[in-house]
Amino acid sequence: MTWAKFTTERSRVMDFSINEQQKMLKQVARDFLKKECTETLVREIESGDEGYSPELWRKIADLEWLGLVYPEKYGGTGGSILDLAVLYGEMGRTMFPSPHLSTVVLCGLAILNAGNEEQKAELLPKIVNGDLILALALTEPESSWDGNAWDAGGVTVRATPDGDNYVIEGTKIFVHDAHIADYLLCVAKTRDGGNPEGGITLFLVDAKSPRISYTLLDTTAGDKQSEVIFDNVRVPKKNMVGELNSGWAPLAEVMQQGAVLLCAAMVGAGEKVLEMTVEYAKTRIQFEQPIGINQYVQEQCVYLVSEVDCSRWVTYQAAWRISQGLPCDYEVAIAKTWTSNAIERACWRAHQVMAGVGYTTDRGLLPLYTKRAKTQQLYLGDSAYHLEKVARQLDKWPAPEMPKGKALGLWEKVEYLGTPEWYERFAKG
Repeated sequence: MTWAKFTTERSRVMDFSINEQQKMLKQVARDFLKKECTETLVREIESGDEGYSPELWRKIADLEWLGLVYPEKYGGTGGSILDLAVLYGEMGRTMFPSPHLSTVVLCGLAILNAGNEEQKAELLPKIVNGDLILALALTEPESSWDGNAWDAGGVTVRATPDGDNYVIEGTKIFVHDAHIADYLLCVAKTRDGGNPEGGITLFLVDAKSPRISYTLLDTTAGDKQSEVIFDNVRVPKKNMVGELNSGWAPLAEVMQQGAVLLCAAMVGAGEKVLEMTVEYAKTRIQFEQPIGINQYVQEQCVYLVSEVDCSRWVTYQAAWRISQGLPCDYEVAIAKTWTSNAIERACWRAHQVMAGVGYTTDRGLLPLYTKRAKTQQLYLGDSAYHLEKVARQLDKWPAPEMPKGKALGLWEKVEYLGTPEWYERFAKG
């Protein structure tokens, strides 16, 4: 592939004007969450044990939010990841606490992609109706958070065949929503040696199975994550999702989709933080003038706008490419890298403007946005993890073609720079 052809193929970008159906979804979601997901409710859920509102979960099921990306044959509406990104943007604005990502995306889409028809027919309609909650059991205590935690090489929990069952042994940690789940989608090692990705299998485990124990962790953001210990847990072979030793590919796909949706939630949170900050700058009076007249305050607000707008662009570009079935590894990695850092910077700038008020929970949700940003930054790969993915993608790109008689361009191979030949061509222009 030539460089020109590569760049042409990569230049396909979305039309950022969302369609009428997406506009309606966005408005319905905003109106609903403004009414139902109040600051009071968010604080109550944060301080409670469940981590979500069962009543609100039923309501969003009635709104078809749980079936947005599932085919109609399973009770869904046949929407796209881009549709779901629009919804996640609105959920991020209100810090909407729910097991939606765990259930609908990470586990439900894995079942849709890899499960057999019997599993899909039984489970997906129950997910759509709000009757099932699922949790992805992936990360482990020995894993490196910015290294193999999100790769197949970090999986050591083992599933061993025993008659008509598999026996699962080991510990998973930082499992979102495990304490309220009906089923765990457990990522287990079923073969040693060779490529780690070729030895991973997915198992649907009844969360109430004997010899499973849960410890709810004390997290910075107040979200509900658990340590889950599998002490020789027996799982029927029919509960295997997908083929033996073939579980990593469908899991990697849904983690990629989940990462983009996390970015969309962070964009929504950033929009709200921006609105809160600008409003405070306009209404906070010091020395008989609003603080917004100060250059430093204006500067922070402008930078905040750029953080949010850039995050929106890279996020929706990645979501659109996924929805179109286009190559998107590079775009997803860029989106997660940039947006994770941008929302952290955005919250920091908001705190600079609001000063001490920004740290008081009785004056708004900024402290929660800040804490939640850290969780979202780390989950499904932090910026260091995704930067490495970007680097790998760059390494795969074709070398640029250098027109004869012209100076070196920005994409000239690095090893050529600074050589006598380089200086000679540079001098000739």
